[in-house]
Amino acid sequence: MAIRVLVAKPGLDGHDRGAKVVASALRDAGFEVIYTGLRQTPEQIAAAAISEDVNVVALSLLSGAHMSLFPRVVRCLQENEGGDILVVGGGVIPEADIPLLKEQGVAEIFTPGTPTGVTVDFIKRAMAQRGVS
Repeated sequence: MAIRVLVAKPGLDGHDRGAKVVASALRDAGFEVIYTGLRQTPEQIAAAAISEDVNVVALSLLSGAHMSLFPRVVRCLQENEGGDILVVGGGVIPEADIPLLKEQGVAEIFTPGTPTGVTVDFIKRAMAQRGVS
């Protein structure tokens, strides 16, 4: 069974080039990838993740609303029996915000310039620790 990843763009951010690059890299690494498209609410993202039975939610955000939207996705997942879904994020995220996001349940943050292989490897390792490959 392949690792299933939902790639999502929360909020009003209309730029999805990075999300599409990551989605392609994950697909090329053998993951099953579902891309939700632009302007999704945290509730929509959580509902899609649960409905699609994914292992990972990969959030992409450039608008600066990461401190409210990323934790809200985590909460929505937890409140709807999706607390076991790994949440990672990427985008223009200030270094100082990364530890705060991790405290709120985001497993890892990938900033611009991170090689896609680093993201792939992180997800593979995290899933292997959970017995999913």
